[in-house]
Amino acid sequence: MYTHNLDPILVDFGFVVIRWYSLAYIFGILIGWWFGKKIINHISKNFDSKFNIKEFDDLITYLILSIIIGGRLGYIIFYNLEYYILNPFDIFKVWEGGMSFHGALIGIIFGTYLFSMKRNVQTLFLLDIVACVSPIGIFFGRIANFINGELIGKITSVSWGVIFPNIDMFTRHPSQLYEAILEGIVLFLLLNILIFRQRYKAGTCSYLFLIFYGIFRIISELFREPDKQVGYLFDLFSMGTILSFFMILSGLIIFYILRKKNES
Repeated sequence: MYTHNLDPILVDFGFVVIRWYSLAYIFGILIGWWFGKKIINHISKNFDSKFNIKEFDDLITYLILSIIIGGRLGYIIFYNLEYYILNPFDIFKVWEGGMSFHGALIGIIFGTYLFSMKRNVQTLFLLDIVACVSPIGIFFGRIANFINGELIGKITSVSWGVIFPNIDMFTRHPSQLYEAILEGIVLFLLLNILIFRQRYKAGTCSYLFLIFYGIFRIISELFREPDKQVGYLFDLFSMGTILSFFMILSGLIIFYILRKKNES
């Protein structure tokens, strides 16, 4: 059993505060940017795929904006719409927290589509690269969630349970770490083994990301407390579970479309 005593603030200069959560975004983007180039070089070298790697540098700006805007709007719409209708100016207070992974995902897909249309690049190719590097950012983000003592797990008696004193004195599942392992490490290995060891087909990593992330997130939701303002929909499912179900469904639809396209 572990009692959580981690400080979400790394350094406080008074006029500038550096938080672990902010660093998670920064390191996730920077490492993902670097590794994405490695994947592109591998694909270009082994499968005669021509792509100007400088285009990927330009895509990063689109992705950063897409993550912030999509993540924020997703949280507002999916998790706390009533509050933000009554407090519209709080929409812009991103530093106070309130981001949704599923909203960020929608933002990334939309932003990547706009970029690919503007630069005449295959959308699924870019989304495959993003899918392979996204688990890096997800991993850092979930670790930051644990440091912040947020998105806590359900009460448990397991020996590796964690007490979050800022919440209560019950022993809880470290669900943030479960998600870091499943959505970060395991998903990263699955997708990158595929893209580095098997013949690459555009769209494969995209639909597998949707399917596997959705499955892993639903598993994690079994151990995680639902958001207080939302609770369980239909007294059964958390919002994260429902959104992840639609991710899986979307992945299966893309798989079906691509298979039919290859057969024709």
